[in-house]
Amino acid sequence: MTVTFHVLGPLEIRSGGKPLRISGGKPRMLLATLLLEAGQTVGADRLAEVLWPGRPPRSALANVRTYVSSLRSQLGPVGLRAAGAGYTIDVADGALDLRLFEELAGRGDHAGALALWRGAPLSDLPGSPVWDRRIEHLHRLRLRAAEALIERRIEDGDHDGAADELRGLLAEHPYREDLWGGLLLALHRGGRKAEALRTYAAVRDQLVDELGVEPGAELRGAYELILADEGRAAPVVPRQLPPDLPDFIGRTAAMAALGETFSVAVISGPPGAGKSALAVHAAHTLRAAFPAGQLHLELGGGRPPAELLAEALRGLGVTDAPPTLGERSALFRSLLAERPMLVLLDDARDAAQVRPLLPGNDSAVIVTSRRRITELPGALRVQLGELSQEEALTLLGGIAGAERVAREPADALAVVALCGGLPLAVRSAGARLAGRPGWSLSVLRERLAEDWLAELKEVRACLDAGYRRLPAEAARTLSTLGALGPAAGAQPGWVVDAALGRYGAHDITDLLVDVHLLDPVGTDEVGQPRYRVPDLIGRHARERGPDRAALARVLAGWTATAEHAMARLPTTVFSLTAARADRWRLPARTLDRLTCDPITWFESEHEALSGAVDLAAELGLAESAWGLAAAMVPYLDLHCHLGTWRRTHTAALAAARAAGDRYGEAAMLRGLAQVSLYQDRYEESAEGFTRSRQIFHEMGDIRAEATSVCGLGAVSQFRGRHAQSLGYIRQALAMFVAAGDRHGEAFARQAIGRVCLKSGDLVQASESLAEAMRLAQELGDAHREGCVCLQMGNLHQAMSFHRHALEIFESLGDRHCGAYALQGIAGLQAARGDLTRASTGLERSLEIFQELGDRSGEASTIQLLGELHRSAGRTGLALDYLRHASALRRSLPV
Repeated sequence: MTVTFHVLGPLEIRSGGKPLRISGGKPRMLLATLLLEAGQTVGADRLAEVLWPGRPPRSALANVRTYVSSLRSQLGPVGLRAAGAGYTIDVADGALDLRLFEELAGRGDHAGALALWRGAPLSDLPGSPVWDRRIEHLHRLRLRAAEALIERRIEDGDHDGAADELRGLLAEHPYREDLWGGLLLALHRGGRKAEALRTYAAVRDQLVDELGVEPGAELRGAYELILADEGRAAPVVPRQLPPDLPDFIGRTAAMAALGETFSVAVISGPPGAGKSALAVHAAHTLRAAFPAGQLHLELGGGRPPAELLAEALRGLGVTDAPPTLGERSALFRSLLAERPMLVLLDDARDAAQVRPLLPGNDSAVIVTSRRRITELPGALRVQLGELSQEEALTLLGGIAGAERVAREPADALAVVALCGGLPLAVRSAGARLAGRPGWSLSVLRERLAEDWLAELKEVRACLDAGYRRLPAEAARTLSTLGALGPAAGAQPGWVVDAALGRYGAHDITDLLVDVHLLDPVGTDEVGQPRYRVPDLIGRHARERGPDRAALARVLAGWTATAEHAMARLPTTVFSLTAARADRWRLPARTLDRLTCDPITWFESEHEALSGAVDLAAELGLAESAWGLAAAMVPYLDLHCHLGTWRRTHTAALAAARAAGDRYGEAAMLRGLAQVSLYQDRYEESAEGFTRSRQIFHEMGDIRAEATSVCGLGAVSQFRGRHAQSLGYIRQALAMFVAAGDRHGEAFARQAIGRVCLKSGDLVQASESLAEAMRLAQELGDAHREGCVCLQMGNLHQAMSFHRHALEIFESLGDRHCGAYALQGIAGLQAARGDLTRASTGLERSLEIFQELGDRSGEASTIQLLGELHRSAGRTGLALDYLRHASALRRSLPV
């Protein structure tokens, strides 16, 4: 026979539908405690606390066991059992009203759940603090179910039934103002306006007399809504949306997001990104879902919320808005609670301006803003950027004529590129073309290239307005970042600090990001956030004229940081610095953190440093231009970035010559000569080394002169003029010794050893290389040690030297020198008959030489591959390789 338990009211137990009497107050209290936690173990100590609050007898545990035994005998075979240090009761599905109540409420069957409620849980028992938390939860669940049922009655038009339910809840919760507000509106909607007004007067008196407070904004809003309805024949249905754009293009992902259910959506993006156009277009697609009306408010200029609410209320037929912001907001919410609407809030300043305008309930709000508004909980955020190339072309064709755009595809692409993918700019360009049917697209392209701001006046006005809104520091920073130009790429965050001349300028960076004038583009390999100025915004900023002092500080920051990173590179033997260039130093901890891995730092900043050299040259800051270019050399040399090396040095050389900076001229000539040497342009290289040597000599810098003399020695060596090469290098060695430059001395001694080895003077080669190795190890110059190991491996035909050199170069990330080590190892492997491994090593080194443009290394490797194939009996293949090697050598300058 089924036993059922009922705790939602007086405790009842039924067996077969008939009441089952449980005798004794304490057994009933114990059973009630177990039923509240049905299926869970309740400790004996907690049961004792319920039965003897605060003063359990010594025999409490024994007494509990007695009561449990008594319950078992009265209840029969139910699941009342001992469990660990306590007891539990297992109840079958549907046999406990509490559990059934929770299940029905969870499924949304509020009427079924409330039908189980017979009164306050366990109302016939004394109660216990142990029960309070569980019973309070049941009361909250019951209240939510009742409120949901009331909402459903209101939706079904049963206002009288809703009012009756609300009065019942208010009898239990007399100070719940939200319930009182609901009662007022239910009475009013049920045609009982006078009763609603009397009810408000009564509850107001009650709150004032008993609590000493006036009704809150929500209750007053309900009262004012009733007053506002007086004399209105029918509610006003506002249709305020601006006209939709018939040629709206793209934004597929954004439109899909706005097509989903949302309460608040915030569309943000830079000036001219088409935020309002998207919002209006999306609002028109959603219009049918809000038949009660659509409101549109212009928030631009920082209009106060109270003024905006007065305008919204007038649109809803309220002629006399309440005096305070809180009252207007409450009335606005009350009106839209009855009739959910679509609200479009255009050009919001910030979240504070928007919050009082949010109606809640089932209305939907679309907000547009130049600022990234992230403080509205649960809001859908839609971020707009540039149009894709295809979208921009389609928009241009839709305005200027699709056939016209299709006839001139290259010019059309150039026009949309000059518009930066900004919808407002593309639309303005299309309008220019539409108004001038005789123009070809090339005419507009040329005019945009010459003076795009003059051609796109609407865009200029939009960007000018955004610029004027900025605080002075933010405006100066934007001008500086724009002046760095797109060639400089994304900039690290510290550039803003340098531009302003103060550390920790995160407030300005965050502001520019928030208003979409600066785009965060991720974090680089050394952990710095990086930022990019959008193309059109950057061009607009550059038109306002550079802040030379700020740009000079940014360049000084690059110089100081690049030199700090350069000093940590494995080889800096011929580094030259611009002593008179300005330097702006980051805090020491920041500088050390950024450059702890100097190669990674240079890899991250490669593009930005190149752009900085160009900017310094353009501004006539010759020392900064060539100082930066020179600081990059050890890294560029290590990774064979010969194109960047030549480009930066050429720009800096022109700047140095224009400024009459002879030392800078010599430094750049020497660097360009080194690039020419690597590219096998020996005549050009010799001229550069000779000219730089002359200038250094005239200026009395013996060490710098020695670096140029070493270069002349290298050119002679590559030309096969060993005696001339030794003469130059020995001269450079004497200069390095005289200047006290031990790193230069180690380089020169290794170079002498290399030339002697080439010319067959093995004794002199051995002595020079041994001395070079001693110096390299004393100085801790691992790269120089690797270079010496290469020559020693060739001298002694020793695999161990080549392997050690390869390990060093791989650890330092020097692929170029590593390729020569691979070549040396392969040569020895081939000599020992290990042709497979030799071939693999040579192929690897050949790939590197070809990638880096080292034609001399490429020729020697192909020669070795040819000889290897000949040894393996592959005569035809060997002949092909050897002919190719011979042709490459003939193409090398003599």
